[in-house]
Amino acid sequence: MELTTAEKQQYSRHLILDEIGLAGQLKIKDTSVLVIGAGGLGCPVLQYLTAAGIGRIGIIDKDVVEQSNLQRQILYTHDDIGSNKAISVTRRLERLNPYIKFDTYPMRLTRDNALELFANYDIIVDGSDNFATRYLVNDAAILKGKPVVLGSIYKFEGQLAVYNYKNGPTYRCLYPTPPKQNEMPNCSEAGVLGALAGIIGSLQANEVLKIICGIGEVLSGKLLTYNMITMNQMILGFEKDTSIIVNRLEDEYELQCEFSVDNMGIIIDEINKHSEKYNLLDVREHHERAVHHIGGQHIPLGELQSRIQEVLQNKDLVVYCKAGVRSKKAIELLQKENVKCSLLYLTGTVL
Repeated sequence: MELTTAEKQQYSRHLILDEIGLAGQLKIKDTSVLVIGAGGLGCPVLQYLTAAGIGRIGIIDKDVVEQSNLQRQILYTHDDIGSNKAISVTRRLERLNPYIKFDTYPMRLTRDNALELFANYDIIVDGSDNFATRYLVNDAAILKGKPVVLGSIYKFEGQLAVYNYKNGPTYRCLYPTPPKQNEMPNCSEAGVLGALAGIIGSLQANEVLKIICGIGEVLSGKLLTYNMITMNQMILGFEKDTSIIVNRLEDEYELQCEFSVDNMGIIIDEINKHSEKYNLLDVREHHERAVHHIGGQHIPLGELQSRIQEVLQNKDLVVYCKAGVRSKKAIELLQKENVKCSLLYLTGTVL
């Protein structure tokens, strides 16, 4: 394998680094990386890995671009709204570096496709935003012997670690089992400072290049935490737990940011056709309501406990928010308070 004249020009600032040079750049070109998620973390990861000259990059994401993504997912524009992220970001990256092969997977990572996908790549980068995918990635990577560079962000804080590197500690060594549903932050609606995604995602790309080129100290067995407000950064060490054995993928990796509620979900079309049958309850915050709503009562989830007596009970009650998480919490609360109506929640991201 060699670099063309054009590639040497493109990567010239790498080539003059003693720690990388021609040999290191050839290693980069000879490496394949699968990036899971083309969102807040995936965008900076993909941008810098593409610029660095990774030979083959796989991108898997089933979601479409929404306007609210543009605050932190910096590879998209208004023209991309409604398009699949994996497809859109590939088109953008091909213009950045035409010397790279991109594999585009506009689908969700599941237990049915994870092992086959992982077998085709040298390094896995996890930019997902939910616990279910993180455990699936961890377990599939263990079974296929692949290192995982994982980043996570929440509000103003980020974390970064490298798992399963040279048979080192894994995600389950640090977090053996998924947290209980009620103990988890709202992964769809909590909010995040946009620049934080850029910082953590760039650090993920940096770890990938360190692994490939064999430079520096890889964050294996170490968890880096970073706070955007205080600018405090810590690196916490942890050991491999040899009692944890992964010999197969679990039967089901549920999206842990969902809540199990024995109620049916209904779609917006049903409300539009039969609005006279339902009372609507919006449990989002005031600023969200001001931007857009589909009618009905408005009682933010945080105020619901003290205002339950205001909830209309003469018709079937449809509770809605942005993505269904707060709706389900509201339904659980209303059920405990014996609200006299049939409770339903609105499925899908409708606002």
